[in-house]
Amino acid sequence: MNTMQDKIADLQRRRAAAELGGGADRLDKQRQAGKLTARERIAALVDPDSFDETGLFAAHRATLFGMAGKSLPADGVVTGAAAVGGRLVHLASQDFTVAGGSAGETHSEKVADIMHMALKTGSPFVFINDSGGARVQEGIDSLSGYGKVFHANVLLSGVVPQISLICGPCAGGAAYSPALTDFIIQTRQAQLFITGPQVIRQVTGEKVTADQLGGPDAHMLHSGVIHFIAEDDAHAVMLCKKLLSFLPANNLEDPPQIEGDRRVEANPALAAMVPVEARQGYDVRNVIAGIVDFADFLEVQAGFAANIVVGFARISGGTVGIVANQPLVQAGVLDIDASDKAARFIRFCNAFNIPLVTFVDVPGFLPGVKQEYGGIIRHGAKLLFAYSSATVPKITVILRKAYGGAYVAMCSKDLGADRVFAWPTAEIAVMGAEGAAEIVFRKEIDEADKPDEKRRERIREYRETFSNPYVAAERRLVDAVIEPALTRRHVAQALEYLRTKREPRPHKKHGLSPL
Repeated sequence: MNTMQDKIADLQRRRAAAELGGGADRLDKQRQAGKLTARERIAALVDPDSFDETGLFAAHRATLFGMAGKSLPADGVVTGAAAVGGRLVHLASQDFTVAGGSAGETHSEKVADIMHMALKTGSPFVFINDSGGARVQEGIDSLSGYGKVFHANVLLSGVVPQISLICGPCAGGAAYSPALTDFIIQTRQAQLFITGPQVIRQVTGEKVTADQLGGPDAHMLHSGVIHFIAEDDAHAVMLCKKLLSFLPANNLEDPPQIEGDRRVEANPALAAMVPVEARQGYDVRNVIAGIVDFADFLEVQAGFAANIVVGFARISGGTVGIVANQPLVQAGVLDIDASDKAARFIRFCNAFNIPLVTFVDVPGFLPGVKQEYGGIIRHGAKLLFAYSSATVPKITVILRKAYGGAYVAMCSKDLGADRVFAWPTAEIAVMGAEGAAEIVFRKEIDEADKPDEKRRERIREYRETFSNPYVAAERRLVDAVIEPALTRRHVAQALEYLRTKREPRPHKKHGLSPL
């Protein structure tokens, strides 16, 4: 092997062996399970011929428990940089065909190193998870590797977007890295949990399957840990691409501006979408679709805390974050989960310079012993904190009900909304007219010759006085009462005028959010 040709041939042989991962048989088994391989996932995500791999020949240094001399190609994780939609992204993809994708010292150091490169270059980081967990044979070194990844997750937080794809098992300590990222996409073939079914059964006696415990439905409907459910790996990659298309590369950039839909013509259909009767439900996603570009709305956490809707859209080609009460579910009331869901989304948008558009139709905070014992005060305060601390453009549209503390919490003028628009159907008050009349006029009603008639009279009086947007407009808590059909025009114009908004805040290390 003395010639250049010999050395090149040796390189090509080594590279081919490393790129084969766990071997043809294990790769075929992965495919037969309905999953893409680690490298196929990368190929599906990135632009053609753009992937620049690092650490292909990385090797572990473990010698105990049968590890001496054992070859683990790329140490079970593929790392590098590539273009996605023409923009730089750094990524890591665990290879389940190599030692079950187990994370040892070198494996995790590769991941942490590529994360640091994402930080240095100001580019998003995507982590495709498919791992049996910590490499037990490496003992504390494997745990130390996890710690390096977690630390890197925190360093990247709020600086570059982080997206986790859960495409296989992700158990134990490995689950905390996705939890530290901004968005989690989980496939139907994947499980995500701290302790598995067997351990739970041994410790607590509870019987549960892996899918019941850590499948996508469990985390979307119950825990709220994940943000998107993908039917398979290909769908997960598609969701990741679409999500990235809305986001800036880092916290120093504005979100991507595309041509989008520049039309702002009146949309008369909007007026018919929201019933005048305050107790009648409707789907706020129809309102959102009637205002954003091409009715294209990427909803986040669609199955969790469905009484509030959050997600990304574009108006005149620019990315916006949407927060909206959902009257179709529990009348759009705010509870613990809804407050947490919205607050986290708001904080992400603020970190990455994404304007916020809030649609309000809220009867209040959910009453009940369970909510109070669960800390609704603390969780509701997260929403107040998130909106108040956000310095991005904040536009609020009050569609119908805006009652009590929930009105304040949904980005009112007093929490720093830059523009507050109200439809003629808006009711901005401490509470609904029926409840208010019972408190304010209780004695008068009780003493009346015809209590029911007197009650109806006082309800009507209260509604005419307060249950409309005009008192708030007189107090400059509403900037304009607008026709529903013209909502898109008003929001688009406000976004354009607020594009150069700067809002200095007191110098401090960080605020203390009510966690």
